[in-house]
Amino acid sequence: MTKQEIIDKVNALLVEEFEIEEELLTPEAQLKQDLEIDSLDFVDIVVLIDREFGFKPQAAELKTVKTLGAFYDYIEAHI
Repeated sequence: MTKQEIIDKVNALLVEEFEIEEELLTPEAQLKQDLEIDSLDFVDIVVLIDREFGFKPQAAELKTVKTLGAFYDYIEAHI
């Protein structure tokens, strides 16, 4: 899977599942501040990543991911 395919899939999930406006989905966007993803949303994100990308992220690792760009990189490194 290419980086662009990861970006497209993650963005589609964020738009569909969390109703985040597509224009907010930039690599620099802060997950908590800009996209308003809270701790309960991260639980859902773990399930979605497992389903869509075939691995279960560790909560401790996800806590270090602050931006959407870092989130794309995290997924790319684990698939």
